[in-house]
Formats: sequence, C-alpha cells, structure tokens
Amino acid sequence: MNRTAASLSSFAGRTALVTGGASGIGLASAELLAARGARIVLADLDEAPTRRAAAALDAHPLSFDVADRSAVAAAHARLAAAGIEVDLLVNCAGIVQAPEPPQRLAMDDFRRVVAIDFEGTYHCCAEFGGAMARRGRGAIVNIASVAGMRSMPLHAYSPAKAAVISLTECLAAEWGRSGVRVNCVSPGYTVTAALQRQIDLGLRDPDRLKDNSALGVLIAPADIARVIAFLLSDEASVITGINLAADAGWLVAGSWATFGGVRERVATPQDDTETP
Repeated sequence: MNRTAASLSSFAGRTALVTGGASGIGLASAELLAARGARIVLADLDEAPTRRAAAALDAHPLSFDVADRSAVAAAHARLAAAGIEVDLLVNCAGIVQAPEPPQRLAMDDFRRVVAIDFEGTYHCCAEFGGAMARRGRGAIVNIASVAGMRSMPLHAYSPAKAAVISLTECLAAEWGRSGVRVNCVSPGYTVTAALQRQIDLGLRDPDRLKDNSALGVLIAPADIARVIAFLLSDEASVITGINLAADAGWLVAGSWATFGGVRERVATPQDDTETP
C-alpha cells in the first residue's frame, strides 16, 4: 500500500462491487479501493477485459448487463453462492450519446442510454443495496454527471443522469434507518476512454473544456475515484443523500463565458519581481 493510501481510511475486511470496472472511473475506483484494503468484485459487460482488469487487481471478475434485472439478480446469486457479501457498491456502468436533436435521436438509442445509465443503477441498487439493508450496513455511490444538473443537447443522457441523482436521494431516505448510506458523484469532463476518443476525432476541444471550468483543468479518473472513496469511507459516516459535483468548477464557471470567461490567475509578488 502506498503512503498516500495508508494515510486514509482503510477498507480492510470489506468487499466492494464496482460496475463498469474494466475501464475509466470504475477501474480507477477499483484500484484505489483495493490499495486501501478492500476485496474487489470487478464487474463489466464484456468478459475478456473484465477478467484482465480483475487479474491485475487480484479481484473477483463478474460479467453481466446492468440493464437486465434478471442478469443482475443472477450475478448477485453467484456471489452469494461463493460466500461473497457486498459491503460497498459503486455504480459506474454507463454509456454516452451523441448530441443529436430529438428528431434525429433514434428511440432505440434513447432507450439503451436510459436502460444502462438509469435503470442499470436502479437494478444494482435494488439487488445489492437491498441485501445491505437486510444486513443492516453498507454504502453506495452512484455515478451521475454534471449533465444531469444543467441543460445540454443530450436528450437521453442528461435526463437519465438527473434520474440517478433523484434515485440517490430516494434510496438514502429509504435505507437510512437500515444502516445503508447512498450518495452520488457528478463528474465534470473526465478524460475517460470515451472522452479521449471524441477529442482524438476532433469532436471535442480540450482547451475549450478547460476554459469553461473554474480550475482550468480536465479531470482524471483517479480524481473522481478519490471522491468516491471518501463517500464510501467512515470519514463520511453522517453523509447520505447528497450529490457531490466533482467538476473542477465547471458548474460555477460556465456562465462567466458571457463576460469573456473566468479571470486569469491573480498576480503574485513573485510575478512583480524584476529579473536582474
């Protein structure tokens, strides 16, 4: 365990299920939780990459489609038969969509986004969170998006992520007396494989994305993983039902574009010192 991981709360003795765990925020979360002592169940749709990622972490691989409630129930049953009880759940599985106007957004595409991003989160919460509630302990972090908090030309993805935020609040109240905390993280522009592909294709301008955040940076999956780990940890023992925007200040800075954008860094005394 590295020095930074050792200085934070330990997850030793707990089992964490991470969906969408073969890449991106899911994989970064699995890596961090494993470094802090958790036993990892790494779940994703495609079996081969799931097994490769799990092998690197000495994790238990699990392949299923979160959009299929029966598949989620079967995965839960497989873990139970192996004597594995999930204490921590991170719902990272999700897909994105192209920014199409509604008249060009195929209903099959719309339904698939909603089925994975919202319904998949619900299915996993209902199966694994319900079991946590029966045992009287557990913590869940759902992954939404700043797209669920602002208007965007993403007419399936944004409403689906807004629904995840609402679901988080509902389940936090539902299971609070049963010892289960449920929180949500809404990442800003995070350099996952999906965003990197869009950048490589020239569909997104990374400089423009940075300029529209208060901190002027893009976010790494590991940055979001640290936020997730905090909400799962005992350090957040009285936090439930929140949606935490981890967005480098995108939400607060976007409206400044009408004034020419956020201000540049304030000059320091060192900046004013003349070089001899």
